[in-house]
Amino acid sequence: MRAHVKKQLHGVALFTALVLWAVPSLSQTADEIIEKHLAAAGGRAVLSKLTSRIATGTISITTPVGELKGTIEVYNKKPNKNRTLIKVDATALGGGQITNDQRFDGTAGYVVDSFNGNRTITGDQLEAMKNGGFPTPLLTYKDAGVTAALSGREKVGANEAYVIRFTPKSGPGVRVFIDSQTFMVVKTIITVNVPQLGGPIDQVVEFSDFRDVDGIKVPYTTRSSNSLQTTTAILNDVKHNAQIDDSLFAKP
Repeated sequence: MRAHVKKQLHGVALFTALVLWAVPSLSQTADEIIEKHLAAAGGRAVLSKLTSRIATGTISITTPVGELKGTIEVYNKKPNKNRTLIKVDATALGGGQITNDQRFDGTAGYVVDSFNGNRTITGDQLEAMKNGGFPTPLLTYKDAGVTAALSGREKVGANEAYVIRFTPKSGPGVRVFIDSQTFMVVKTIITVNVPQLGGPIDQVVEFSDFRDVDGIKVPYTTRSSNSLQTTTAILNDVKHNAQIDDSLFAKP
């Protein structure tokens, strides 16, 4: 049982890395839709003034062997530092309390994992983190050499969404779904090679329950799913521009 639980929990770190990516006719260009999204999210000026964010909430992880519940803390600092601390109670599955503490200092990533063992983040997972950015990589994707192409529309929930494919200089590409009515990012899909899980997997992240915090639209519910598990994080508190020491993101 412990080995089976262990395989399911490998995806926890992947979820925290990808949540950082942590869209009305096709006559519009990808750039125009992205600008409408930024305006709807709070505007370039307001977004650019954000220096940090601390968010806390609860998390549930659904796996074939049962559901795990716990807490989540997310720390972000400009330009691209992040840390996600997850604590779950796996006592019922024979795992006791599990701590997963993923850190990225803008260059290197590391996971302190009480269940699967500590490890350095490498490969696609590391490249995906490098391609992120706070408060959103959509503010500076051109400066980073990322190309954006509008590839169609798909139904997400009740509305259609524009699908924009982002291709970075290195690392995996990302499909971003921007709601055609609200212009909020409601879903992302990224294919990442995860050796711990046996190879490439599609990670789907869905965002909902957008609330205004200091003039910025923040999704209070994030649902991440792959072939092995579904993780739902629900925030209960968000603070902007708090002082966060850089040591918080470094390898301990």
